[in-house]
Amino acid sequence: MDITTFDTADAEKAAAVLRSCADVDAWVDALVAGRPYGSVEALVARADALAAGWTGAQVEAALADHPRIGERHVGTGRSAELSGREQSGVDDSADTAARLAAGNAAYEERFDRIFLVRAAGRSAEEILALLEQRLTHDPETELAVTAGQLREIALLRLEDTFA
Repeated sequence: MDITTFDTADAEKAAAVLRSCADVDAWVDALVAGRPYGSVEALVARADALAAGWTGAQVEAALADHPRIGERHVGTGRSAELSGREQSGVDDSADTAARLAAGNAAYEERFDRIFLVRAAGRSAEEILALLEQRLTHDPETELAVTAGQLREIALLRLEDTFA
């Protein structure tokens, strides 16, 4: 999609494009209402500024559209496609899968949500190291880190959508 098409699309279509980047209603609604942007850079800058204000509840809700790290998105459509690409660098050997499954279980036990990390550009070993490090966080710190990772994913997806 190009920015002119996005800027002139009906609200429902524009919202669908954004929702595949981050399923945060207020973020999607504000970005749709803020059109036209005229450039991808302006859209991304506004998206970034709005994402900085995501609440814990918004982050928690958005996690529903993300698979566990090391697993594939069960859905179809743009979000599933992007998730598959983002996790394509994660080694799927039996050892890595077992370590990720154990780490995911420990994380979910500790924080009562899935472990979210920007997987794009990271190896399985890097992700596992981040998972282990983040298990040491207190809940408030970890929620802030999770929000930051969701924000990174959303912006990368947005840039990819308009590339």
